[in-house]
Amino acid sequence: MNTSSEEWSNPDKSLNYLKNADSYSHRKLGEAVLLENLPEKASRILDIGSGDGRLIKLIKENTQIRSDIEFIALDVSPTMLVALKKNFTNDLSVSAIEHNIDKPLPNLGYFDAIISSFAIHHLKHNRKYSLYEEIYDMLNPLGVFCNLEHVSSISIRQHIKFFNLIGEPLSQEEKTDKTLSVEKQLQMLRDIGFVEVDCLWKWYEMALLIGYKN
Repeated sequence: MNTSSEEWSNPDKSLNYLKNADSYSHRKLGEAVLLENLPEKASRILDIGSGDGRLIKLIKENTQIRSDIEFIALDVSPTMLVALKKNFTNDLSVSAIEHNIDKPLPNLGYFDAIISSFAIHHLKHNRKYSLYEEIYDMLNPLGVFCNLEHVSSISIRQHIKFFNLIGEPLSQEEKTDKTLSVEKQLQMLRDIGFVEVDCLWKWYEMALLIGYKN
């Protein structure tokens, strides 16, 4: 188990994150843009690093998206998965799977959309690339990948400003964070074969990266 998965398997760590998940008001703007870019006729969606199912809940509440979507949620944290199952009790459309995304994704079939929220930045950069390759291979034609992510700042000054704005001391920065710039990640997606690759929303170190299968 790598350092990141060890950290997120800690119940206290996971519960503290869930407690503060709404404290970053700007993330809601990014989430809104993510919802705008999901296919209206999507029937299967994979959520990578799902946490307690925050994104899935938002999608289900969006009346513009079909209501009979099958969701598969992956997360390494047992605490997160317990919270997810509680949030979707008796909802057969949501399946939860414990999985460390530092390892290759399991064979889950194909999806119309694959989404992720503030999870992939914990991976080493070479694993980010191989994960993006796996995501590309698991998308249906015209499928979309939407990654609402923690990215690196252009400078130390902007990095410090971001932490000041979110009200956290720089000394509490996650030791497992391996952030990468928007530009480098967009180029990764292009190199793999994604089209219409873009950053559709950004606020300091929070960004929505998107790419289509074709």
